[in-house]
Amino acid sequence: MSFTDTHTHLYLEQFQDDLEVVIENAISSGVNRLFFPAINSKFTKSMLDLKKKYPKNIFLMSGLHPCYVNSDYIDEIKHAEMIINANEIVAVGEIGIDLHWVKKNLNTQIRAFEAQISLANNYNLPIVIHCRESFDEIYNILIKNKVKNGGIFHCFSGSLDQAKKILDLGMKLGIGGVVTFKNCKIDKFLNKIDISNIVLETDSPYLSPVPLRGKRNESANISYIAEKLCDIYGLPLIEIANITTQNSKDIFRI
Repeated sequence: MSFTDTHTHLYLEQFQDDLEVVIENAISSGVNRLFFPAINSKFTKSMLDLKKKYPKNIFLMSGLHPCYVNSDYIDEIKHAEMIINANEIVAVGEIGIDLHWVKKNLNTQIRAFEAQISLANNYNLPIVIHCRESFDEIYNILIKNKVKNGGIFHCFSGSLDQAKKILDLGMKLGIGGVVTFKNCKIDKFLNKIDISNIVLETDSPYLSPVPLRGKRNESANISYIAEKLCDIYGLPLIEIANITTQNSKDIFRI
């Protein structure tokens, strides 16, 4: 049985003491495809080094996370493009708008987001979207800026209506640990979304699924999310694994 974690930050400092153990644990657990979204240029070297060490298991994105958008965002996007030109990059991400942590620079976030959509289109890459308290802003941008190669709406936790709008734009939903939370709402309607539109993710080291909430998340924990989807869709675990992995292959063309 093979799983794909479409969104994991294993290059962050939370894993500096046991990174190889974490990666080997994921692979031995059947999570043998790990997709690393970029945050900013600070972490590029760590990501590239890990790709060299695990070339068959790790896949890299390039981009500027909205929480790291500031006055030097143009230089950061130029760096992201340089990385795309020099390496095997599978998507532009994670990009988008975050109005939870930072609300004063919305216009700058919008400019950075639109620039990176253009970057993805120019290089025929999908995008991976970070959306926090900003669905309407992101949706309006996507309506005005057509995404040629689709992508993933990372960490989806919105409504059924929002999910349908995302799917109409040719995107898929990234489902992670949130779906296991007691106060989660998406588990009530997710079965109304065809599973061909779903991919699995952990967002490690964040958003650990039940029963591991409050602990550092790891890619091996994808099984808890997959098991929840078994309950929601009434499908066996191997089918959830196979379908969601194929969905990720369709998006990233790997």
